[in-house]
Amino acid sequence: MADDAAAFDAARAEAYSTPLDKIDVSLQDRFVTDTFWPFFERLRREDPVHYCAESEFGPYWSVTKFDDIVEVETHHDVFSSQGAISIYDPADDDMQMPNFIAMDPPKHDVQRKTIAPIVSSDNLANFAPLIRSRAAKILDELPIGEPFDWVERVSVELTVQMLATLFDFPFEERHKLRYWSDLAVTDMSDVMTRDEVHAELMACAAYFKGLWDQRVDAPPANDLISMLAHGESTKEMPLMEFLGNIILLIVGGNDTTRNSITGGLIAFTQNPDQLAKLRANPALLDSTIPEIIRWQTPVAHMRRTARADFQLGGKTITAGEKVVMWYVSGNRDDTAIENPEAFIIDRERPRHHVSFGFGIHRCVGMRLAEMQLKIVWEEILKRFPTIEVLDKPVRLKSCFLRAYRQLTVRIPAAA
Repeated sequence: MADDAAAFDAARAEAYSTPLDKIDVSLQDRFVTDTFWPFFERLRREDPVHYCAESEFGPYWSVTKFDDIVEVETHHDVFSSQGAISIYDPADDDMQMPNFIAMDPPKHDVQRKTIAPIVSSDNLANFAPLIRSRAAKILDELPIGEPFDWVERVSVELTVQMLATLFDFPFEERHKLRYWSDLAVTDMSDVMTRDEVHAELMACAAYFKGLWDQRVDAPPANDLISMLAHGESTKEMPLMEFLGNIILLIVGGNDTTRNSITGGLIAFTQNPDQLAKLRANPALLDSTIPEIIRWQTPVAHMRRTARADFQLGGKTITAGEKVVMWYVSGNRDDTAIENPEAFIIDRERPRHHVSFGFGIHRCVGMRLAEMQLKIVWEEILKRFPTIEVLDKPVRLKSCFLRAYRQLTVRIPAAA
């Protein structure tokens, strides 16, 4: 912990000594070390709509305060999602994969509407017993008294099982979903060439095309592939657009829940008083789950591109410029959220956060994510008085996702 404190102090000193116009909050190494917080703190205080002229990703605007993020999300007519939703610009090659979240109305609306029934209230009620039985089995099979990786054994396993259900994907091959999700969001340049990544994604496309062909020839069913195959607005989509939507749904259905399951354990480890409060009153889970999602903020940012000049926070954003809404900063804005740095499981307005976005692009699966997290924590509380975190989490090198690659833990044997 002393090392963590020293690293944070060094980051704070750097954040406040760097000339304001030279601050680049997209530096991904800071997301690996979790030392980006002071840079956002300074921008919120001194320059909440901030222009960075030079970065790994080219010039971009940072929107760092809660209300300004909501304003950008609300003006979707000015701030376009078309083509890219992250600070990363799409490569200029044949692997362009359009998807509905990277589209504007009206195409966005009709494609989103096609898959929305998968997370209807009735469907969620039907999913709940299955999620509970799977969570119970995963937790009951964990080793006692010896170290293991919480990410692999719990967070990943529960989410890929749910993905397999949403897609009606062959259950015994479900870990392909995790592989393709990681391939889509992780820099693989140290282990794979660009051509190898291309080949693996095309293998993903071919696999799902086979499932698509099966669903087209069958009556409409209650799974995502069948919904896309039979939807009026999606049944004629090109292969790469189909692949883009599949990758979006894999990542969207995986990363929020997966990283919040891990992030919740870390939050409770750092705030044992909040865990004691929850154990004393398990009904607080209803407010605990959105607080975990706020505290974690699994999607660190979303990007838009200005269609027209726009005044925001006293700055003029020019048509064509890249605008990055930093959800991870908005969720720590003390002008919108009381005591935002603290993890508090009984907040009066626990869903007052931007982890799921806002407006027409708000996450379609947010209630499913919350339900999975609530169930897994209900089952954890039944079983384990203590889960010991043994080492620092290993974080993904990404300024888009706040993701964990490993968290070593141990469940002590009963006394």
